[in-house]
Order: sequence, then C-alpha cells, then structure tokens
Amino acid sequence: MAVLPMLTAREVIRALERAGFQLQRQTGSHARLKHSDGRVVTVPIHIGQDIGRGLLRKILRDADLSREELIAYLVLHEERAKYEVEVI
Repeated sequence: MAVLPMLTAREVIRALERAGFQLQRQTGSHARLKHSDGRVVTVPIHIGQDIGRGLLRKILRDADLSREELIAYLVLHEERAKYEVEVI
C-alpha cells in the first residue's frame, strides 16, 4: 500500500485531468471536475497550502481512484515533463 503524498491543489487537479476528468466550473476557492461517466469531484484551491491526506483520501474515493493510480498519474506527468525537457 502506497503512502499518500502531500500535494497541492494544482497537482491533484492535473492528476485528475490525466485520469479523464475535466474542469466543469470553479466557484470561489473550489474547483469541480467531472468525468464523462458522471463521477464528480470537488477540490479546494488554497494557494500555498497542501491538501491534507484525509481530504486527498476523500477526493480519491469520490473519483474512484486508488492510491496507486494517483501516483501513476503523477509519475506519468514527471516522466513526460522530463522527456519534453530533454527533447528541447
């Protein structure tokens, strides 16, 4: 079982977008993302603060993603960014 990392809202939203979610709307400091199959997730956006592990666990439950899937989407982004830097 993987330990949940401390992530910012931006990192969580990017991982959810890689999982197929699209930003539906943002009201104040909360972004709402929706998947094509109907799953809806709300992510609080507070600049300079990490999302707590308990809240991240709730977001993953709402998104129907496992910890391992979240980490895979985060790693995928890091590898893609590394590749883009090497190509340029």
